[in-house]
Amino acid sequence: MAAYLIADVEVTDAAAFEEYIREVPATEARYGGRYLGATRVLEGDWEPHRLVIVEFPDMHSLLEWYNSPAYQRLKAIRERCAKTRIMTLEGVAT
Repeated sequence: MAAYLIADVEVTDAAAFEEYIREVPATEARYGGRYLGATRVLEGDWEPHRLVIVEFPDMHSLLEWYNSPAYQRLKAIRERCAKTRIMTLEGVAT
């Protein structure tokens, strides 16, 4: 069952964040992760900064990626140059 990583990223140092943007997709792809399309707020006053949704085959793959040594190095970069709120969403079997 698919699992989703949902992140609201407020970039505070765009130049430093470029390394993260350049390298993170390859780490996600190794675990079956793929970016989903653009988002748009339809109702309410929610104003996400940079909303990112990544789909993984399952929660196990998502967590394996998140805890992987390759991502931990990039996570440290992200933490220095952005304020981020991250959550996961596990799909529902139909």
